[in-house]
Amino acid sequence: MPLYQNAADIIRANFEEIATGNKPKGVAIGTLTDRQLDEINQARAAHATPLPPVIAEVIFIGRHVYRSRILGDGYTVEDVVDQIASAMNSAAVFVHNPKMTSLQNPTARADRYGNLVKDLAVLECTARHPRPELFSVIPKGDVMKPKK
Repeated sequence: MPLYQNAADIIRANFEEIATGNKPKGVAIGTLTDRQLDEINQARAAHATPLPPVIAEVIFIGRHVYRSRILGDGYTVEDVVDQIASAMNSAAVFVHNPKMTSLQNPTARADRYGNLVKDLAVLECTARHPRPELFSVIPKGDVMKPKK
Protein backbone atom coordinates (compact mmCIF):
# COMPACT_ATOMS: atom_id res chain seq x y z
CA MET A 1 0.00 0.00 0.00
CA PRO A 2 2.26 2.72 -1.20
CA LEU A 3 2.18 6.05 0.58
CA TYR A 4 1.89 9.25 -1.40
CA GLN A 5 5.08 11.27 -1.62
CA ASN A 6 3.81 13.87 0.87
CA ALA A 7 2.15 11.37 3.25
CA ALA A 8 4.69 11.75 6.07
CA ASP A 9 4.09 15.52 6.13
CA ILE A 10 0.31 15.00 6.14
CA ILE A 11 0.57 12.51 9.02
CA ARG A 12 2.76 14.90 11.01
CA ALA A 13 0.32 17.77 10.37
CA ASN A 14 -2.63 15.72 11.62
CA PHE A 15 -0.69 14.75 14.75
CA GLU A 16 0.08 18.45 15.36
CA GLU A 17 -3.64 19.25 15.07
CA ILE A 18 -4.46 16.54 17.60
CA ALA A 19 -1.71 17.69 19.98
CA THR A 20 -3.16 21.21 20.00
CA GLY A 21 -6.68 19.93 20.71
CA ASN A 22 -8.06 20.36 17.22
CA LYS A 23 -9.97 17.79 15.18
CA PRO A 24 -7.98 16.91 12.04
CA LYS A 25 -9.64 16.15 8.73
CA GLY A 26 -9.45 12.82 6.96
CA VAL A 27 -6.79 13.12 4.29
CA ALA A 28 -5.62 10.72 1.60
CA ILE A 29 -2.17 9.29 2.34
CA GLY A 30 -1.79 6.41 -0.11
CA THR A 31 -3.37 3.53 -1.97
CA LEU A 32 -3.70 -0.20 -1.63
CA THR A 33 -1.98 -2.31 -4.26
CA ASP A 34 -4.22 -4.28 -6.62
CA ARG A 35 -3.35 -7.47 -4.71
CA GLN A 36 -4.13 -5.96 -1.31
CA LEU A 37 -7.40 -4.47 -2.56
CA ASP A 38 -8.49 -7.76 -4.15
CA GLU A 39 -7.72 -9.78 -1.00
CA ILE A 40 -9.52 -7.32 1.27
CA ASN A 41 -12.59 -7.19 -0.96
CA GLN A 42 -12.68 -11.00 -1.31
CA ALA A 43 -12.67 -11.30 2.48
CA ARG A 44 -15.42 -8.67 2.78
CA ALA A 45 -17.55 -10.52 0.20
CA ALA A 46 -17.06 -13.81 2.09
CA HIS A 47 -18.63 -12.52 5.34
CA ALA A 48 -21.86 -14.20 6.48
CA THR A 49 -23.51 -10.92 5.52
CA PRO A 50 -21.35 -9.75 2.63
CA LEU A 51 -19.81 -6.30 3.04
CA PRO A 52 -19.54 -3.82 0.17
CA PRO A 53 -16.14 -3.47 -1.49
CA VAL A 54 -13.73 -0.69 -0.63
CA ILE A 55 -11.65 1.37 -3.05
CA ALA A 56 -7.86 1.63 -3.11
CA GLU A 57 -7.35 5.13 -1.69
CA VAL A 58 -6.60 5.14 2.07
CA ILE A 59 -7.34 8.09 4.33
CA PHE A 60 -5.83 9.06 7.66
CA ILE A 61 -7.18 11.03 10.60
CA GLY A 62 -4.88 9.80 13.36
CA ARG A 63 -6.72 10.26 16.66
CA HIS A 64 -6.55 6.60 17.67
CA VAL A 65 -2.93 6.21 16.53
CA TYR A 66 -1.93 9.34 18.43
CA ARG A 67 -3.65 8.24 21.65
CA SER A 68 -2.43 4.64 21.56
CA ARG A 69 1.10 4.88 20.15
CA ILE A 70 2.28 8.37 21.11
CA LEU A 71 0.42 9.11 24.36
CA GLY A 72 -0.09 5.49 25.44
CA ASP A 73 3.13 3.76 24.39
CA GLY A 74 5.46 6.77 24.38
CA TYR A 75 6.54 6.58 20.74
CA THR A 76 7.59 9.77 18.99
CA VAL A 77 5.84 11.15 15.94
CA GLU A 78 8.82 10.02 13.83
CA ASP A 79 8.57 6.49 15.30
CA VAL A 80 4.93 6.33 14.26
CA VAL A 81 5.62 7.73 10.80
CA ASP A 82 8.17 4.91 10.37
CA GLN A 83 5.62 2.34 11.60
CA ILE A 84 3.01 3.61 9.15
CA ALA A 85 5.45 3.69 6.22
CA SER A 86 6.47 0.10 6.94
CA ALA A 87 2.94 -1.20 7.51
CA MET A 88 1.70 0.50 4.35
CA ASN A 89 4.53 -0.80 2.19
CA SER A 90 3.51 -2.42 -1.09
CA ALA A 91 5.00 -5.70 0.23
CA ALA A 92 2.52 -5.75 3.15
CA VAL A 93 0.18 -8.74 3.07
CA PHE A 94 -3.47 -9.06 4.03
CA VAL A 95 -3.90 -10.76 7.40
CA HIS A 96 -7.18 -12.67 7.57
CA ASN A 97 -9.01 -11.93 10.80
CA PRO A 98 -12.82 -11.91 10.99
CA LYS A 99 -12.77 -9.00 13.48
CA MET A 100 -10.53 -6.55 11.63
CA THR A 101 -9.02 -5.69 8.28
CA SER A 102 -5.27 -5.50 8.48
CA LEU A 103 -2.07 -5.60 6.48
CA GLN A 104 1.32 -6.56 7.84
CA ASN A 105 4.78 -6.05 6.48
CA PRO A 106 6.34 -9.54 6.45
CA THR A 107 9.84 -8.07 6.56
CA ALA A 108 11.10 -7.20 10.03
CA ARG A 109 12.27 -3.62 10.53
CA ALA A 110 14.81 -2.52 13.15
CA ASP A 111 13.24 0.23 15.24
CA ARG A 112 15.03 2.87 17.34
CA TYR A 113 14.72 0.76 20.52
CA GLY A 114 16.53 -2.42 19.53
CA ASN A 115 13.46 -4.34 18.36
CA LEU A 116 12.84 -6.16 15.12
CA VAL A 117 9.20 -5.41 14.37
CA LYS A 118 6.72 -6.41 11.71
CA ASP A 119 4.44 -3.41 11.47
CA LEU A 120 0.70 -4.05 11.20
CA ALA A 121 -1.80 -1.54 9.76
CA VAL A 122 -5.40 -1.79 10.94
CA LEU A 123 -7.92 -0.41 8.48
CA GLU A 124 -11.41 0.78 9.39
CA CYS A 125 -13.56 0.11 6.34
CA THR A 126 -17.05 1.24 7.35
CA ALA A 127 -17.13 4.78 8.76
CA ARG A 128 -15.71 6.47 5.65
CA HIS A 129 -16.79 3.89 3.09
CA PRO A 130 -15.86 3.36 0.33
CA ARG A 131 -12.40 4.57 1.37
CA PRO A 132 -10.63 2.62 4.11
CA GLU A 133 -9.14 4.64 6.96
CA LEU A 134 -5.77 3.81 8.49
CA PHE A 135 -7.14 3.45 12.01
CA SER A 136 -4.14 2.06 13.85
CA VAL A 137 -0.63 0.78 13.46
CA ILE A 138 0.98 -1.83 15.70
CA PRO A 139 4.73 -2.56 15.78
CA LYS A 140 4.49 -6.32 16.37
CA GLY A 141 7.52 -7.51 18.31
CA ASP A 142 8.23 -4.28 20.24
CA VAL A 143 9.48 -5.92 23.41
CA MET A 144 11.54 -2.91 24.44
CA LYS A 145 9.37 0.23 24.57
CA PRO A 146 10.43 3.88 24.49
CA LYS A 147 10.78 5.64 27.82
CA LYS A 148 7.85 7.95 28.48
